[in-house]
Amino acid sequence: MGRGGDSKTPTRSVRAENVYGPFPANTLKPWKNSRNEGREGDVVDMHKKNAVEAAVEIPVDYRDAKTPDDWVPRDGRMVRLTGRHPFNSEPPVKDLVTIPKGRSNCFLTPANLQITRNHGSVPKLSWDTHRLGIEGPLVDSPVSLSMDALTNNYPTTEFPVTISCCGNRRKEMNMIKQTIGFNWGIGACGTMVYKGVLLRDLLASVGVDHESVADITGTHVEFIGNEDLGNKCGGPGPFEDEPWGDKVKYATSLPLAKCLDPAEEVMVAFQANGAPLHPDRGYPIRLVIPGYIGGRMVKWLTRIRVIPHESHSCYHYWDNKYLPPQVTAEMAANEGWWYKQEYIINELALNSFICKPNHNDTVPL
Repeated sequence: MGRGGDSKTPTRSVRAENVYGPFPANTLKPWKNSRNEGREGDVVDMHKKNAVEAAVEIPVDYRDAKTPDDWVPRDGRMVRLTGRHPFNSEPPVKDLVTIPKGRSNCFLTPANLQITRNHGSVPKLSWDTHRLGIEGPLVDSPVSLSMDALTNNYPTTEFPVTISCCGNRRKEMNMIKQTIGFNWGIGACGTMVYKGVLLRDLLASVGVDHESVADITGTHVEFIGNEDLGNKCGGPGPFEDEPWGDKVKYATSLPLAKCLDPAEEVMVAFQANGAPLHPDRGYPIRLVIPGYIGGRMVKWLTRIRVIPHESHSCYHYWDNKYLPPQVTAEMAANEGWWYKQEYIINELALNSFICKPNHNDTVPL
């Protein structure tokens, strides 16, 4: 497939397109306009651009040259918010609300214009070799699933989910008082039709259900990604049995009760809009949690653990929190505010904003 995987991924679903309409095309556009220039007058370095295009078989943004992500195809329209690397981006609002060809609305977001939040390099994973472990101290029969086993041996489901960063519109907050986060605009969200296996079905297959767990209210399910990231804390952390090293995995957790609730549809997804996940968005599998912030939807999912406590991951504590306005970054680090879980962000708050007219548009009267 030319995106870190191969051709053995599951076929697209005709049923979902019948329900939600034609999936928008995933059409990448290079980072230049008709005058062969970049955004805001930045002139393209053609030598660098040609060198990258000659070295790869798929279109790669030349700004990714000499970074670990120089193999990842990306849409040049995406607005980069943290420089060249890591890739954190949102689409221009005008493209987010443009009605794709063949559709009557912009309800679904093309995969190439979906928000991307990366803490580090994109893992280069293969469908043939990647595995998902379901394990932990409360799992009596742990398993390690191949991607073919995951997609062929369990019932699948498919439905639209909106993924939004909890920092959507943070730029407006930073204009009032600077936070430690970068300037997301209003485009840090997108809706795609995800296909995958419900988490509760995977847990049931290893014997985890309401009857098998004595203290379901105190039990959590931890989700661990593949990438190795820097330690945000800078030290070993407060958990002596699970100290943090210089490199840590991105991980977080959900209460087991939510994972088993029939009213919830937590999914281990392997497709979006009828196609394999894009490398930036978690190929080959990721977690999808309707109604939750994107920071809980672990990409490049590698392990699922059933444990008697919340995740002890560095990123579960040192990320995705709304602290009181009087707490500075120094206070948060020195006074233990990052470990106060009453400030954790899980559920996605309702948010709305005006997309048309756009900034600086002229409105005829």
